[in-house]
Amino acid sequence: MDRSNSPLAVSEDTIGTACLLTADGVLDSSTYLQLRDTIVKAALDEPQAVLIDINNLDVPASSAWTVFTSARWLVDIWPAIPIHLVCGRADRRTSIANNGVTRYVRVHSTVGAALGTLSAAKRAKSRARTELPAALASLRLAREFVAQRLAEWSFEDLVPVATVIVNVFVENVLQHTGCGPVLLLETDGKAVTLSVQDDSPASAVRHEDPCRGGKQIAGLAIVASVCRAWGSAPTPSGKTVWALIGPENRL
Repeated sequence: MDRSNSPLAVSEDTIGTACLLTADGVLDSSTYLQLRDTIVKAALDEPQAVLIDINNLDVPASSAWTVFTSARWLVDIWPAIPIHLVCGRADRRTSIANNGVTRYVRVHSTVGAALGTLSAAKRAKSRARTELPAALASLRLAREFVAQRLAEWSFEDLVPVATVIVNVFVENVLQHTGCGPVLLLETDGKAVTLSVQDDSPASAVRHEDPCRGGKQIAGLAIVASVCRAWGSAPTPSGKTVWALIGPENRL
């Protein structure tokens, strides 16, 4: 993604089955989120890995290197795409390591070296996607879509929990944004991920609201209680909220 009005520009290329991002410009507090969200967006497209060439990146404060750790945390469970840095300068690689980034993100001297560490194996996934209208009918359409696709994938036992989750996600989009939600289902044959995209940059947050002396449990609290893991990942155009369910989540 190239943003000419920003002191940071990021170009994107495909190299083999990996995505190569080349960052050029200044990484500081004004561009930190731009770079993080661009990395996350590239990971959400699910290449084999996201490689980031940082040779032309100017980093005035070494603490800004943690942007790569932040991006990795956001995609750690889903879509679980590895992030690798490419940097030809030994002193810069040392600075990155000293800031703790290499505990989560590997750094290589060349693109070729990074590609050489990628496993040739890649889990095959089945996917289904639908765009829903910004209307209450989307709640029913989303539940029907999920039930039909999970039946096709022989996950009938996960339909009850999946419909609970997707109902919360779609309802939140309809209540808090003016856009139509985009629903994506994925499976590797062992577990199922449900994700809903919208155009609001506000992160999805779990909370519990007091209600008449008791507590009214918010939708995302329900999601957290019935899934293996869930999260909210920013994208340049909004966010993606996702949940991972497996056999242990049958209702």
